[in-house]
Amino acid sequence: MYGRISSSGSGNGTRQAALSSLLMIVFILLVVRPVAAEDAEATRWLERMGPALNMTTYRGVFVYARGDRVHSMRIAHRFHNGMVEERLVLQDGGDGEIVRKGMNVVCVLPERGRIRLDQVIPSGPFAEAFANELVPVSRWYQAELVGEDRIAGYDVVIIALTAKDSHRYSHRLWLEQNSGLLVKSHVGEPGGKVLEHFQFTSLEITDHIPDREFEIQTEGREITRNLEDVASGEPVERSSMDGWNLGWHPEGFVPAAAPRSGRGQAVAFSDGVAAFSVFVEPQGKVRMPIGASRIGATTVYMRELKAGSGSFLVTVVGEIPPKTARQVAESVQIGDALAQHSGGS
Repeated sequence: MYGRISSSGSGNGTRQAALSSLLMIVFILLVVRPVAAEDAEATRWLERMGPALNMTTYRGVFVYARGDRVHSMRIAHRFHNGMVEERLVLQDGGDGEIVRKGMNVVCVLPERGRIRLDQVIPSGPFAEAFANELVPVSRWYQAELVGEDRIAGYDVVIIALTAKDSHRYSHRLWLEQNSGLLVKSHVGEPGGKVLEHFQFTSLEITDHIPDREFEIQTEGREITRNLEDVASGEPVERSSMDGWNLGWHPEGFVPAAAPRSGRGQAVAFSDGVAAFSVFVEPQGKVRMPIGASRIGATTVYMRELKAGSGSFLVTVVGEIPPKTARQVAESVQIGDALAQHSGGS
């Protein structure tokens, strides 16, 4: 899981960072052969993938492409003394790195000016924040074992997760055969073009990585964030948030976290594979552009909502189609208490 990095300043900067920041890395990510035995085998592989994301020790370089943007990062990852340790280093677009040790994350981006880790949005297939959610993935995706391949020197199996409705994207996952580690993924429209692509170009799965590879080595301003603030937050109700309600969301997506959102409120939803977040905040003096924008599989939809004497900005960000993001945003309703508070502020 990675922290969402946003520029200090206006809400517009925050939203743009949600679209463009390389460090919103998401290990997320289609031929249907309805054979029951294959479905069961695919499910077993998916069950292995979740633990493998945390428990496997490895180092390597991966590329991540969203739309026409392609980036590269070097990673070292291990499970050590009962906690996940990880270091990611930018390979293009300037210097910078993220180091995670357990629930503590430190980010150094010396060429990006002042930044802040203002929240963590869990994302990606079987992300850590959703590990305790009993989400029946098979209800929303057709999981199938569709073949074998070789990636970065390792034998892999290929799992297709084909969306069963138009409110989510389909995924194809390449898992290393011994560990179950995700080494490549595609996310896109069912039977359509690939919107996002992740793949290791070099990889070493090993039993040991020395401590020095998990120490910060970049000079610059360090920003620290403890993920425990998010993980131990208040339980999220299914349909009632703090002063606002979500009248509709795609079936299968359940509230999973309540990340911080400056002056406003935010709730993250997941179906066990994909995730999106809804932000509700008082409208500032600078009017934000209304409508949808998309980079790769990530959609940002913004709308202005008047309530009482106040006005709110509703933003939906996540790996869902634009029409779904719009439907979610347009279902938001502001309660009287929040509307009155906004009007008086």
